[in-house]
Amino acid sequence: MNVLEIQISVALVTRNRPESLNRCLKSLRSQSVQPFEVIVSDDSDLEYATATEAIAKQWDCQYIKGPKRGLYANRNHAAQACKGTHVRTMDDDHEFPEDHFQILEAVVKADPLSIWILGESHYDQIDSTTGIAYLPGEIQPRGFSQLPRNLDDTCAISDGATIYPRAIFSSHHYLELFKFGNLYLEFGARLKALGYRIRYCPKTYIIHHYIHDKRSFNDQKMQQQTAFLAALLTYGCYLPNFFKYVECLSYFSLIGLISTLKIKDYHFNIFDLWRLWIVGRKYQELFNKQNYAQII
Repeated sequence: MNVLEIQISVALVTRNRPESLNRCLKSLRSQSVQPFEVIVSDDSDLEYATATEAIAKQWDCQYIKGPKRGLYANRNHAAQACKGTHVRTMDDDHEFPEDHFQILEAVVKADPLSIWILGESHYDQIDSTTGIAYLPGEIQPRGFSQLPRNLDDTCAISDGATIYPRAIFSSHHYLELFKFGNLYLEFGARLKALGYRIRYCPKTYIIHHYIHDKRSFNDQKMQQQTAFLAALLTYGCYLPNFFKYVECLSYFSLIGLISTLKIKDYHFNIFDLWRLWIVGRKYQELFNKQNYAQII
């Protein structure tokens, strides 16, 4: 790919937060280098949609209506609308430090075939030295994410702050089985298994206006289910590891049994385990047959 052809499209997803979107786009449009295009895919309810569309157009963005099937369906929808060489995922509660897109353009030009991931800081906790407080993590057997050992060749994904070669989305998509949760961690493991290099960019970051009570997603059961599915597929299929696969099944079987017996509620029961194990087997079959476009 000719370095002069790099065009970074922003695939920004939003839902019911026009004020947050306005802050995000104001920060974006203050950048010294602008992206090739900004797609705003809106999953808002009717009462917020008109204001959201007006804000997107005020900041010279392309507004499209989202599919209203959840975060990952909206990410896929936004990415499919992009026309640049690369897709930069984005959320409406982000802001950006100085020269953010200038730095991104430079790293993508240096290695346009890799997937680039970013760290973040919360708006009230910005590190005075680097600005970066949180790095993207890799899925672990028990469903949580952990700092990668090798940030220059990892399976970590920054859900709303990753730059992909756009061609990836012609065959590969985020899983849409759940509306929210940890499925972005599955996407990173799948892409790494397919030979894509995922690299961390330490030179810039995003500023996240994280407010727990204003999240679109606070479903603990869905969080556990997506964590199990992501870990199951990672260590049972994409990056097979017998010991980590056994750890995954053992841990989720244990908390599933404890929840089913009502000893303690881990928001995950034996029936969830069985159902998602069957789903995982179906995805594994599609992956092994190289039917990648059907893994969605």
